[in-house]
Amino acid sequence: MQLLDRFLTPSQTNAQRRWLACTIPPVVCMLLAALLIYGFKDYGIALFVVSPCLIAALTTVIYAYKRDVSFWQSYYVGLLAHLVAALLLLVFAMEGIICILMAAPFIALLSMLGTAIGYAILNKINDHAVLSILLLTFAVPTVAFIEKDSLPTLTSVSTSIEIEADAHKIWEHIIEFPALEKPDDLFFNMGVAYPTGAVIEGRGVGAVRHCNFTTGAFVEPITIWQPPYLLGFDVLEQPAPMRELSFWKVDAPHLHDYFVSKRGQFKLTPLPNGNTLVEGTTWYYHDIKPEFYWHIWSDYIIHKIHHRVLTHIKRNVESGRN
Repeated sequence: MQLLDRFLTPSQTNAQRRWLACTIPPVVCMLLAALLIYGFKDYGIALFVVSPCLIAALTTVIYAYKRDVSFWQSYYVGLLAHLVAALLLLVFAMEGIICILMAAPFIALLSMLGTAIGYAILNKINDHAVLSILLLTFAVPTVAFIEKDSLPTLTSVSTSIEIEADAHKIWEHIIEFPALEKPDDLFFNMGVAYPTGAVIEGRGVGAVRHCNFTTGAFVEPITIWQPPYLLGFDVLEQPAPMRELSFWKVDAPHLHDYFVSKRGQFKLTPLPNGNTLVEGTTWYYHDIKPEFYWHIWSDYIIHKIHHRVLTHIKRNVESGRN
């Protein structure tokens, strides 16, 4: 209490309190983010759940201490603090715009929880406000240490399209295909990697398929070769999942080995009307938590990649192009 009384005085104006609330928590965020990302190499609950709650709680304590401030006023200032933190992450090249935008909806919700925690600290345990904030701060590296060795879960995404042709005609377009047109999709144009073409070396099991993306090539040894119905492959090598949109080059650790494609397949199923249902499936995992939230984004992007390839194949087959 005495420490807060010395630091947060009644003479401070609303603007001064807001300035303190929007600068101190983002600096704390930067220090914690650096520890988690480069020290623990962790993109998990500590970074994406505990840290946002801490920042919002700290913002609320600073802004609302011994002042008549509503919950929503504190929440608004907390969002401003998170915006400042995001700008610092960009300035110091720790993250790019795409990942920050992806995380923003989840962090906006967590900021409500953090604001509620801040109010609880002020209203219920005011005499121990500093201790409470310190405990919440130490909870961040503690959670990171506990979760750093947890194993990610392998999941799959399937996308299908109906093509007006029989499977024999489609098969050669599946195993390799010519260059795709440049997309007009916002995500791809912001830097998310997308396929540009595919070539294959050899035929049958043991052949190697190279699916070229804007960031490099997926090297895919063929493991299942059942023409014209099933093509399966492992992923031996893969490029970065995106080029981060930023003021300068960002080489964040999550661009390497945090989103991992393990294998894939194309399945062709003849339909009664003479057409063929072509289904593409990717098995992957990402070591980013909470998984339920980040799977929303990764599944969505993989569906868009599948759709881009399958639509290209459909167009080539139905137009008679090789």
